[in-house]
Amino acid sequence: MSPTAALSACEMVVEKVACPLVLQIALAFGLAIATIVQTVGHISGANINPAVTLAFLVGSQISILRTVFYIIAQLVGGIAGAGILYAVVPAAIRGNLAINTLSNNTTPGVGVAVELILTFQLVLCIFASTDSRRNDNAGSPALSIGLSVTLGHLIGIYFTGCSMNPARSFSPAVIVGIFRNHWVFWVGPILGGCLASLVYNYILYPNMKPREEKLAIFIGTYNASEENRVPVWPDAGHNTVHLGYCQSITLQCV
Repeated sequence: MSPTAALSACEMVVEKVACPLVLQIALAFGLAIATIVQTVGHISGANINPAVTLAFLVGSQISILRTVFYIIAQLVGGIAGAGILYAVVPAAIRGNLAINTLSNNTTPGVGVAVELILTFQLVLCIFASTDSRRNDNAGSPALSIGLSVTLGHLIGIYFTGCSMNPARSFSPAVIVGIFRNHWVFWVGPILGGCLASLVYNYILYPNMKPREEKLAIFIGTYNASEENRVPVWPDAGHNTVHLGYCQSITLQCV
């Protein structure tokens, strides 16, 4: 929950700096995400984005129950962070807590398309950089993911303020009570994330699991401890879902 709260704090603080550059905002978000992934990735897989969590569900890497609890934690954490900011930051500075809004010339349809594309590239990067089946991955997955977030902001700020994360958009909206075109920041990222999951797992790097295995993962009874594949963060312990493939860990108690 706390990583999502930290992200909510980052979003408002950076956007309230006097005349921030788009590059400054993009780097702040990207570095924040990279830091969070590096810090808590070994604990929970750094699941702080409902769109990414649902992408893992679509890719048969996480159970439905764990998905529900992750999303609840993400939303509660984001609301907590936005609420704390609203309480401690002077009114002249906090404004509307940097909620996501469509620019004057951006229609809801265009907004959905932009968020879909931005989240698509983010989730594709997450799958590619944390796939333990690949032997060509080099460098830091956290940095790759952070740069993907930076790229999204460099493009998306001009259209939607760049969400790519429904929890990031929902949290400040709840606190300030502004939900104009809010559905855009759920539909776009979720569609983009799920589409990226399908493209990666069935086209770019197919991982064709039997139907029984997919069902077992979905309901949380799958045990893949006998497989040779290992997660990206192998020290996270039993029953932890990672950014990488979770087939090498036990999901019986999920």
